[in-house]
Amino acid sequence: MGRINVSSMASQMNNRKLKLIIVVSEDWSFWSHRLPLAMFAIKAGFEVTVVTKLNKYEKRIREMGINVININFRRSLNTPFIDLCNLIKLINLFRKEKPDIIHNVALKTILIGSIAGLFTKNSIVVNAFTGLGYVFSSNQLKARIIQIIIKPFLKLIIRKKNYWAIFQNPDDMHLFTELGLNVTKRSVLIRGSGIDINKFSKVIDKNKKPRVMLASRMLWDKGVGEFVKAAKFAREKNIEAEFIIVGDADKDNPMSIPVPVLKKWTNSSYVDWKGHSDNMFETLSSASIICLPSYREGLPMVLLEAAAIGRPLIATDVPGCREIVKDGYNGILVKPKDVNSLYNAIFTLVHNNEMRKVMGENGRKLVENEFSTEIVNSQIISLYKKARNIKY
Repeated sequence: MGRINVSSMASQMNNRKLKLIIVVSEDWSFWSHRLPLAMFAIKAGFEVTVVTKLNKYEKRIREMGINVININFRRSLNTPFIDLCNLIKLINLFRKEKPDIIHNVALKTILIGSIAGLFTKNSIVVNAFTGLGYVFSSNQLKARIIQIIIKPFLKLIIRKKNYWAIFQNPDDMHLFTELGLNVTKRSVLIRGSGIDINKFSKVIDKNKKPRVMLASRMLWDKGVGEFVKAAKFAREKNIEAEFIIVGDADKDNPMSIPVPVLKKWTNSSYVDWKGHSDNMFETLSSASIICLPSYREGLPMVLLEAAAIGRPLIATDVPGCREIVKDGYNGILVKPKDVNSLYNAIFTLVHNNEMRKVMGENGRKLVENEFSTEIVNSQIISLYKKARNIKY
């Protein structure tokens, strides 16, 4: 789907605003990843409501002209009673609001929001798979059991002709097809959530000593453990570089790294844990190299943001990461779960200032040409229109 003329679309809706409800687990996630979509939709003539677990962003979201409804979503897999209560709340909400479009984000929210959508009339349901998460990426017994349980619900959902799916990378789309969980004609590939290339502008790296940073939720499957081992190896080899990890522990995720472990790392001499950041532009701008040795992703926002500000990237050659990291062009792809491969890539970039500069410039060009909010959100709005058979 290509770009569309947003300003002309509002006048083609027969003077009736279409109602869009975005369902996302937490307000911080909406603010950091989906706010541009909501603003784009408002500009296109939609009335936008976000249904989420409210914490500290409610006032700011309302100030943007977006309706807000609080539901106490839990990302944990161990809250069936709360999930059932939330399902009932969503069913009642959808019946009351009668939305034209329901846009569910991430796997657990997709399950709850999609089942609730079965009880509505004339609503289009768009499910955005932002990566397959613990359930489909882990080999743990618990993950496999949960996958068996939820597959029938996913199969029920995909049969509905008013249900559409967005995948952020082709690997996830192909996997769902192989599992019989995907209807190709109602699925689209839209890579990521888009980057505001004005907000995340290019910044020159002024560090005298290269700063190597991993920024993500503190989960084992983000490759944080491998990054720390590579940092320790670098210190033992007397590599002149700083190693920083940024992000919070995520107690609702089975792969969460315990806080005592994080504190132990930050008390070490080889890596510094900075915790949560409220300003990713400033945080990423302070780095020289951005790493994400994750085991699997949808399309990681942090790599898009880092590329936009002109930083070279190091990431694993896995679904999601390889959508934004072009090996040898704007970064280096390494083997998953391989500390030596990760260390060698870090060593290469730390000792080659010119390579870092060229890769950073290439990354900026890539984001401008393929991943800007205008490009991505135009594709999503086009999907809304196609699903409702509105000509534009």
